[in-house]
Amino acid sequence: MFTTLRNAWKITELRKKILFTLLIILIYRLGNVVPVPFVNVNNMSAMFKNELSGTIFGLFNMMSGNAFSMATIFALGIQPYINASIIVQLLTIAIPALERLSKEGGEEGKKTIEKITRYSTVGLGLLMGVAYYIMLTTYNKEYSAQGMNLLSDTGFFQAAVIVLSFTAGASLVMWLGEQITAYGIGNGISMILFANIIARIPGTIILPLWNMCFPTESTVSSTWYWAILLLVSTLAVIVFIIFVTQAERRIPVQYAKRVVGRKVYGGQSSHLPIKVNMSGVMPIIFAQSIASLPATIAAFCGVNDSNGGWWYKNVFSSTSAIYTIVYLVLIVGFSYFYATIQYNPVEVANNLKKNGGFIPGFRPGRPTSDFIRKVIGKITLFGAIFLGVIAVLPVLLGAIVGDTQFSFGGTSIIIVVSVALETVSAIEAQMMMRNYSGFLD
Repeated sequence: MFTTLRNAWKITELRKKILFTLLIILIYRLGNVVPVPFVNVNNMSAMFKNELSGTIFGLFNMMSGNAFSMATIFALGIQPYINASIIVQLLTIAIPALERLSKEGGEEGKKTIEKITRYSTVGLGLLMGVAYYIMLTTYNKEYSAQGMNLLSDTGFFQAAVIVLSFTAGASLVMWLGEQITAYGIGNGISMILFANIIARIPGTIILPLWNMCFPTESTVSSTWYWAILLLVSTLAVIVFIIFVTQAERRIPVQYAKRVVGRKVYGGQSSHLPIKVNMSGVMPIIFAQSIASLPATIAAFCGVNDSNGGWWYKNVFSSTSAIYTIVYLVLIVGFSYFYATIQYNPVEVANNLKKNGGFIPGFRPGRPTSDFIRKVIGKITLFGAIFLGVIAVLPVLLGAIVGDTQFSFGGTSIIIVVSVALETVSAIEAQMMMRNYSGFLD
């Protein structure tokens, strides 16, 4: 990876793309510390730590780089854009007009779909901004009695400023992500999530490990052996994620010989590569957004452990059995959803047939497409189980040991590793394209 980055830095165009990506990330990180007017950041952070850090909002806080707990202008992060993308993609399959627009509309159709996604992002940002303000007012009533006002002033003007600030921040984050996708390196959504998680590493990983190895006066004894075990386990999980992410199923393809004039073409053997985890990290991100919807509504309405009862403990809590099962099912469902979007067995079979290719043992046409669909189904199931295990296992371990913060570790690791691999692959592809001399040389 470091060799690829060093070689890419030598190419002027790629160096500009890398610097542009770093500049956008820097702008985003600066916006993460700009507070929204009329909100007491210190009291808000204290309230979040006491009330919401162990809920699904701890995940939101992680994905926003601590902006959610501090009520900054980027508190909503990339979530409205992700949710809007989910809704538009689902509607594209459900509504025939949108499906024709995405498949047959060409470049104009793609731009129209992107425009719909942008408008949906602004609408969701406005809705989530209103919900965030309702949450602030709800908890402000409780904490004002303790002398910890979350809001310095209340009223229609203050509410409008706070809600519009959140909405504008979500829209700006969407724009920054699109700029990275268009002019930078990698996918904009993934890069912003990557930057947020990396920014939390010193406080969530390095500092706890340091305290385990070098205890303070408040610590009873050193637990350096647990720190070593945790570090080794994390490295093992990273290696496993890299192995599965880069694994692929290669379907052998044989091309028939063709005589054109006096030359003979074809006759060579090749393969059709199908990645085990072809959907990357997006199923986890989308599944989290959907599975956390009940907990989001509950927390925004002020529902907590004291007044939520059975529903809070068994449905809204991110460590409950119901949430874990729904989370796992959604990961599997979105994995198949992305596999369906990315791979069309009928189209692949038709392309092989047009180019004189065939899979040994299967006739061209429908038998070939049925075989490819069967292989994709098996591979997608394995990839979905892999994503589910990585994402759900920390939740189960966190519930067993009673550490709710640990439940977000697996998701963070798989996002960081997957985004890093995707970014390196994108850089390698651009380097190969620029270094290819062509068949005429």
